[in-house]
Amino acid sequence: MPKPHTPDYRRILDLLTDLVLVIDKDGYVIAANASATAVLGVQPHDRPYLLRTLLPASEHDRCDLLLREWTDHHPIETRFITKDGAELDVSIEVQPLEPGSNEFLVVFARDITSQKQRDLDFLRFSNVIHHTINPIQITDAEGMMVYVNPAFERITGYSKEELIGKNPRILNSGKHPAEFWSGVWKHIAMGQVWMGRIENTRKDGTPFYSELVISPIVDMQGHVAGYLGAHRDITEQKMLEQQLVRSQRMESIGTLAAGIAHEVGNPLTAISSLVQVIQRTSSDPFAKEKLELINSQVNRIARIIRELVDFSRPSTHVTKQTEVNRVVREALNIVQYGKKVKDITFNIALAEDLPDISVVPDQAVQVFINILMNAVDALEGKKGAITLASALDERMVTVIIRDTGRGIEPADLEKIFEPFYTTKATGQGTGLGLWVSYGIMKSFGGDIFVESDPGKGSTFAISFPRKDS
Repeated sequence: MPKPHTPDYRRILDLLTDLVLVIDKDGYVIAANASATAVLGVQPHDRPYLLRTLLPASEHDRCDLLLREWTDHHPIETRFITKDGAELDVSIEVQPLEPGSNEFLVVFARDITSQKQRDLDFLRFSNVIHHTINPIQITDAEGMMVYVNPAFERITGYSKEELIGKNPRILNSGKHPAEFWSGVWKHIAMGQVWMGRIENTRKDGTPFYSELVISPIVDMQGHVAGYLGAHRDITEQKMLEQQLVRSQRMESIGTLAAGIAHEVGNPLTAISSLVQVIQRTSSDPFAKEKLELINSQVNRIARIIRELVDFSRPSTHVTKQTEVNRVVREALNIVQYGKKVKDITFNIALAEDLPDISVVPDQAVQVFINILMNAVDALEGKKGAITLASALDERMVTVIIRDTGRGIEPADLEKIFEPFYTTKATGQGTGLGLWVSYGIMKSFGGDIFVESDPGKGSTFAISFPRKDS
């Protein structure tokens, strides 16, 4: 029977892409495979090499320690110097050539330069993503969130624990139809980048707006492995745009109102005069009743026209330095003794030592009366509370009026400052109160902001510029 052919183990070692070195107990390289020779230039049969000479000087101590206290369980990372003088990151393991003996050791070194570079790139990427001010979310291929950065937590109001594993639809505001999102997913599933503006909802129910870029994450095989969503918060920009549109609309309506008031005022005066003449000459009770009804409606129209005229023409009133708390209390004194407020509790929390504001006092009182009356009406004759508070920041003096009434639906919230828009029953409101109040505040250089939770109440923030700012 022929003797079995003995494998050429040297040839096997040469086939390995890892660097393999055999060293003696003094640390000299006595053998190297083809990869080690090609990369490091070692040729032990020509001259001896100390293993430490193949490493940068900064790694010599680690090399000596490794040879003294080697272990066959824990690879370590170090660097070799290639024959071209470059440094090569390697992960090395040391094994005895013969079990139980350290006469000769085998060093297995794996090139991890590319892996180290990938790790460094990933570290840079993760730090940029984690610390950027832009909200970032990453999902898997099915659209479930696997990562959100702190900025995303801040803008949404959710913690990462509440978001990870959830579909982004948790933020859905309902303002975009299903067809919109279907188109987005179809686009990105094809590996294409999608960009657009969206409206989402925070955990507390308030809206936020962002410019969103969704980029597919593609693996080495070209398959979509997930998606990166980068948001740019444009909520403040959106609010400023809405305020600009509102201001432009109000300016146009003001011009229109002046013309309407002029054209309607003259014939209305004639009608009122004729009604008064007929009232004096008629003795018919039925006619007098109907004439009185006509007269009351004429007066109602005249009152609306006066409000239109007051809003549309520049104010002739003189601004004065005024204490805002005094204005608030004056408005409250007018409102709190009406029939509708008997079951309402007024909570007062006005800050002291506020700087004066530059306003027309009567107009400022009118603003607070209008908003307070709306708060009273929102309680619908039921028990509730209205809170008045004042505060100061770097630029503005702000008065907060908060009620526990029925609240305002989101669809109505966008329109409450428009003229003639009211949610009250016919004949119970003209829809001009908030419109006029908004115009007055703009003439002062201030603003009115409103937040509402339907069924729980509304909060109006009336802000005046500081006199000393």
